Amino acid sequence: MRILFAGSSAIAVPSLEALCNINGIELVGVLTNPDSPRGRHGTPVPSDVGEAAERFGSNGPRILKPMKLDAAAREQVAALKPDILVSFAYGRIFGPKFLALFPLGGINIHPSLLPKYRGPSPIQAAILNRDTITGISIQTLALDMDCGDILAVEQIPLSGKETQGSLSELAAIKAAQMLPDVLNKINNKTVKAAVQNDSEASYCKLVSKEDGIIDWSRSAAEIEAKIRAFDPWPLCRTIHNGRELIILKADVSKGACEQSGGQPGLVLAVNDGILIQTGDGILAVTHLQYQAKKALFWRDFLNGARDFSGSQLV
Repeated sequence: MRILFAGSSAIAVPSLEALCNINGIELVGVLTNPDSPRGRHGTPVPSDVGEAAERFGSNGPRILKPMKLDAAAREQVAALKPDILVSFAYGRIFGPKFLALFPLGGINIHPSLLPKYRGPSPIQAAILNRDTITGISIQTLALDMDCGDILAVEQIPLSGKETQGSLSELAAIKAAQMLPDVLNKINNKTVKAAVQNDSEASYCKLVSKEDGIIDWSRSAAEIEAKIRAFDPWPLCRTIHNGRELIILKADVSKGACEQSGGQPGLVLAVNDGILIQTGDGILAVTHLQYQAKKALFWRDFLNGARDFSGSQLV
């Protein structure tokens, strides 16, 4: 079975690598986003999947980086004669003309328990909503986003300490472990599919940098979850004396210094962290940094910001 793998983000790299170790599977191509400028000088660099594909060397699969999935891109893909498309975090919608290139159709890996959290940010959504469980779903590719039939599901219990980064790493490993069995069953024509219940569907949206702005009128529990959900991107931010301040780590304070009644965003005191009043409860910030400055533990931060206690964050 000849496979074209489509992916861009780091979460997809273990699944790409797993495809090279499955009997009866030939990885003929890797479809990923074009190189994008990064760093101070804007040097174009490949996507995480593109970089991983390059490590296969000259004998590896062909790497395709089209700007659009247009007729020229379809011609490149057709030349590889793939049987099936395997997609994970590619970042683009596949149209009917593109999907028609694959005799066995396509499958997509999605890091949620579908039909929950259809859309582009299921990992962030699970953390933001303080779920106790999430998972990985492998589905058939459908024209409507994340509406395909379910081929395999694995649950991931959540402790309430996960960040976007740590949960993405765990989901990446789990997905790579699930993928070979699904592909072998497709190859052997023994795979079973379950139709999703659309009445149970929920959706998540594309995350923007503005989503990282902290609203101190929200509860301490909501803000703490947001800090974890947006780590490492876009990170959560507030303003202190006109300067952007990034909050990296925090906990809901359960200590004795619960000075309720202050205005949300008021820096109250220190006690195993910098205590900040929220709309409901107190947040204990342990790691933070000013924009473009070094990340600091809260005690070290206060050494250079002696006017911080008693100030108002907005």
